[in-house]
Amino acid sequence: MALAAWQLPVQEWASQVSPALAVLLGVLLLCALVPRTPISLVFGALFGVFSGAALALVAALLAAVVTYLAGRWAGREVLLKRAGPRIHKLDNWLAQRGLVAVVVVRLLPIAPFGLVGYAYGASSVRFGHYLAGTAIGATPSAISYATIGAAAVSPSSMSWLTFLPAALGIAISTAAALHWRRLARRNPTGVAV
Repeated sequence: MALAAWQLPVQEWASQVSPALAVLLGVLLLCALVPRTPISLVFGALFGVFSGAALALVAALLAAVVTYLAGRWAGREVLLKRAGPRIHKLDNWLAQRGLVAVVVVRLLPIAPFGLVGYAYGASSVRFGHYLAGTAIGATPSAISYATIGAAAVSPSSMSWLTFLPAALGIAISTAAALHWRRLARRNPTGVAV
């Protein structure tokens, strides 16, 4: 009942918020290492399930580009000069697996979204693999959290079908986490191959 009281004020305020402004704010927050989960929740609350998920994904992809380029510009030389053999091994592993490595890392809640982008920028992973992997890996959680955000402000408009994307996103993320853990256990060097 308390959430329903928020529905009208949030919807009125959301009608005043420009999607472009929301995306810009989302990009800035992600680059500043604010977790993506609350941003996607708010986008879902403000713009609904599908528009909220799409806008959250656009903000994530733009932030991914900014953080990758910043990491490439500022971090690559430092990584090459100061990294030990374990970091070089991890960098080679990421570069060899490219797209798949990015998808798996983006599906798992390993570190803040922006921090992962800075790290990938400093790595040997190609930009095209990074961006495509980010788009694939970030989509399930964008849909999941936007769905939850939309349901929080308008619970009466939600049906079980509305939560299907969220359930799929959680299932995909869980499967990726279990697969990653299984691979890491097989390899005693600490780098899942």
